[in-house]
Amino acid sequence: MKFFADTADTADIRDLADAGLLDGVTTNPSLIHKAGRDFLEVVAEICAIVPGKPVSAEVVALDYEGMMREAEVVRRIADNIAVKVPLTIDGLKTCKALTDDGTMVNVTLCFSANQALLAAKAGATFVSPFVGRHDDNGFDGMALISDIRLIYDNYDFATEILVASVRHPIHVLEAARIGADVMTAPPSVIRQLVKHPLTDKGIEGFLADWAKTGQKIG
Repeated sequence: MKFFADTADTADIRDLADAGLLDGVTTNPSLIHKAGRDFLEVVAEICAIVPGKPVSAEVVALDYEGMMREAEVVRRIADNIAVKVPLTIDGLKTCKALTDDGTMVNVTLCFSANQALLAAKAGATFVSPFVGRHDDNGFDGMALISDIRLIYDNYDFATEILVASVRHPIHVLEAARIGADVMTAPPSVIRQLVKHPLTDKGIEGFLADWAKTGQKIG
């Protein structure tokens, strides 16, 4: 499963990329606002940190013509841009036009398997079902991922399932068990994956025993 970082914080992105943990990055208007930087500038910097790996940048227009105008600006930022559009009829029209022209497209705000089916038919590179928000509203976010996986496998759709709104490591584990193609999570969640009390305890014991030897390395 590919790991994307869901952030516009370039320091976090660089740190995770240096560890070999990133296959891409997702951003959205809320993350850009949190970063407090110019949209085009920060997206260009992110693209340079992860060259050749998809970086999702979202349009904010809601009509087809407006989305296409904004997409033209966004996709000129770098070759690894995936234009992010909402799962609406106009978003799907934009998706079809952009993918036909060779541009990667991430169809976002997916909350049903039927919506995911439409995104695949429109040629989406990625579809982003929001599991955390789904859970928040009394639904089973991971059941949604299972349904989408089944449907995509039934018809051999090329669209990649990008599990979004990931809140904790269990979401990551369950997405991997189901066979999602990608998960995108805040850097804090990605870093939680490395944590285990027995790992910490093992390090503590090894260091204590090493100190007793009185030796140094180098």
